[in-house]
Amino acid sequence: MISLRWADIDPNFHLRHSCYYDFGAQFRMQVLEELGITLQVMQHEGFGPILFREECVFKREIRFQDVITIDVELCAAREDRSRWSFRHRFTRADGTLCAVLTVDGAWMDTRLRKLAVPPALAIEGIDKLPRSEDFRWT
Repeated sequence: MISLRWADIDPNFHLRHSCYYDFGAQFRMQVLEELGITLQVMQHEGFGPILFREECVFKREIRFQDVITIDVELCAAREDRSRWSFRHRFTRADGTLCAVLTVDGAWMDTRLRKLAVPPALAIEGIDKLPRSEDFRWT
């Protein structure tokens, strides 16, 4: 569940478009932490996530008083898990789907500054994510 701040609301009295991206990033990092892919682990192992594309499709307004949940699912991945796509759904408490945020990304070797296959612990973590109905190997 996310808590909206007054600063997240735009002049039309609904959630500012850029907040969807910020909330998605925050939620992804929380999920990675829960999977054991912490910032400390990434720093120690010398890898981190990067994004190639972020796209949000807005379906219904989110207003200041709305109670919103975000979920995440893996919708595509390379077999070595070096690249991946996550999908987030922003849903009101009544079940109304408000937005769908999709991100395409990869793992980067932070020492070499190049794309890389992640360490085993990241592969194991990613494999624990729920997969979308339309999941595909790329």
